[in-house]
Amino acid sequence: MKRIQVVALNTLREAIRDKALYVLAGFALVAILGSKAIGWISVGQDIKIVKDICLAAMSVFGALTAIFVGTNLLYKEIDKKTLYTILAQPMERYEFVIGKYLGLAILLLLDILFMTAVTVAWVLVLKGEISPIFFQAVLLIYVKLLLITALSVLLSAAASPILGAVIVFCAYVFGHATEVFRDLPPQIAGTPAEPVLRTVYYIVPNLSLLDLHAYAANNVPVNPLYVFWAAVYGLGWGVAILALACVAFENKEL
Repeated sequence: MKRIQVVALNTLREAIRDKALYVLAGFALVAILGSKAIGWISVGQDIKIVKDICLAAMSVFGALTAIFVGTNLLYKEIDKKTLYTILAQPMERYEFVIGKYLGLAILLLLDILFMTAVTVAWVLVLKGEISPIFFQAVLLIYVKLLLITALSVLLSAAASPILGAVIVFCAYVFGHATEVFRDLPPQIAGTPAEPVLRTVYYIVPNLSLLDLHAYAANNVPVNPLYVFWAAVYGLGWGVAILALACVAFENKEL
């Protein structure tokens, strides 16, 4: 556990120094603070739109951080040959992978907490209301980012950063559209595309289950049991994918 903690803290320090992180954080802040301008378009709906855009900014820019940083985590260590020195110490490969993952998970937690604080302050300044469903939506966004981070780490162990980033980004997009693959239009029935799309539905995590943006924007309460089981679903996928990342890295020739 001590070795995992050391790797996690070192990963956090390295990620904080990554300039791309600050670029993404800057865009997220612009989206959050600029959401009021879009809210003016819809009379009487400004606070609703502000909260919706702020939550979307947390999800999108958090995912981009997980993708761009995560897909480089293991590949960078291999490319710079620093991994050989690290593994020469009494450390297992799976400990290194888990430490890298936890370091990025902590970074994303700090990122989400910062954006949540800014969003809450901004909504209150605009005389809006923050209900418990808003924080439940933020919680599930973080669970979603943990899942995306696990997938990024897996691709970092199995592919180049560019290819890995493309695959994870596609998984992020498809994960929010899995309902489309389940409820296919009649024109696709019986065509070669049908089994392919059905397969995508079952092998891609359903990220739309972790999306409570509309409920939070409209202050519509959600059953806490749904939030709990949605979180279990997302964390379950994350643990399974992280386990695959550990296996892939264990079997990787260095």
